[in-house]
Amino acid sequence: MKLAVIGAGHMGRYHAEKFARLPGVELAAVVDPDPARGQVSDFRKVLGSVQAAVIAVPTHLHHEVARACLERGVHVLVEKPIAATLEQADDLVDLAVEKKLVLQVGHVQRYSTAFKALAARVTRPLYIDAERLAGFKQRGAEVDVILDLMIHDLDLALSLARSEVKEVSACGFRVLTHDIDIASARIDFVNGCVADLSASRVSQAVVRKFRVFQPGLYASADLQAGKLRYVKQADGRIQENEETHADGDALEAQAESFVLAITRNHPVAVDGAEGRRVLKLALEIGRLVRERLEKFK
Repeated sequence: MKLAVIGAGHMGRYHAEKFARLPGVELAAVVDPDPARGQVSDFRKVLGSVQAAVIAVPTHLHHEVARACLERGVHVLVEKPIAATLEQADDLVDLAVEKKLVLQVGHVQRYSTAFKALAARVTRPLYIDAERLAGFKQRGAEVDVILDLMIHDLDLALSLARSEVKEVSACGFRVLTHDIDIASARIDFVNGCVADLSASRVSQAVVRKFRVFQPGLYASADLQAGKLRYVKQADGRIQENEETHADGDALEAQAESFVLAITRNHPVAVDGAEGRRVLKLALEIGRLVRERLEKFK
């Protein structure tokens, strides 16, 4: 299967490395307007010669590039978020269904071995608490911190809650950019589960904490280090167990999933419809934060 990576920035280079090593896949082209990074400058020139494409361009270009690929019968793995607007996301989802093509969204944390181990233990979450902090980088700053960082944990929370969203409240602030750099959101689900998520891209330390509480079990994950801790009560005693899942390669697992979806019709963890669902929640949180900032400026 011939595959092109469109966009050879930070994530695009990693995607190219992973797919180049997969059996049965030929990395046919790396596309980027910068000749120092790409073999081809215009992605349209490769669409007639590839069966699949990984799209790692800036968010505002996701819809344009993904739509062009799908129209030419090319399967698509697009970096998160699926698009910049819900209308664009709907257009891509509908087109992929019409063309019977794979449309996968790159929520790579779903393929983290630590998160998959946690998800296997969690059956009825009542409370989810996530913290995702990072130092400031210009990369990704074209979108707010919700679409840049928090969206990872929004996807994980939605996958665990297995319920529709009932109510959302949020606050946030601008610090180093003209957009939201710190945000906190509280999500109430119809089934009673509650999620508190916070994200910052102006922190000194990198933090990837994810905690889940359910009847009889507390599970804590350090997704940065791949460490899990479980606390439960059994036979009248508190039992604590720790696990380490630091040997997995989430990006490689995501790449393998994309190939299997194309070649063997395997389901992907985050398809276009699921990516659209996450985007809807992220945009709603962004709207609430901006309304609050406008009210109290």
